[in-house]
Amino acid sequence: MILNQSLDAGRAANAAAVMALTLGQRHPALVGEALTDARQRAWPGLIPIGIPVLAADALHLQRLQHDGVSQSLDVVLFPVEGQATTDYAQFRAALAGQYSESFQLLGIAIAGDKKRVRKLTAGLALYPGPVGGDE
Repeated sequence: MILNQSLDAGRAANAAAVMALTLGQRHPALVGEALTDARQRAWPGLIPIGIPVLAADALHLQRLQHDGVSQSLDVVLFPVEGQATTDYAQFRAALAGQYSESFQLLGIAIAGDKKRVRKLTAGLALYPGPVGGDE
């Protein structure tokens, strides 16, 4: 998962959560077995593989979109319009008049062959946490 490095923590968390839900729906095998506590209460399973959350600028996000699609990887896009409205019909209408190559991306999630995904994202830093530590 790669987020636009200019996003504040709240918008970054929102973009990551939305893309994670989409990935989970598209790839149900990513969700692990149920978790059980000491009372034998079952809790929903989590994804048992690591999901690095990386940072990139807007131009790099567009390159990742192009390269991911050209390599037949599963690409989930989160354009800026996704945080401009809570009306999904308006969101869809706003994107319908644009080519996906021109979307202003807040984030992108890429799933597929681990080696190809790692090669695409090599050199990207982890998304920064809040500045100033614990507050």
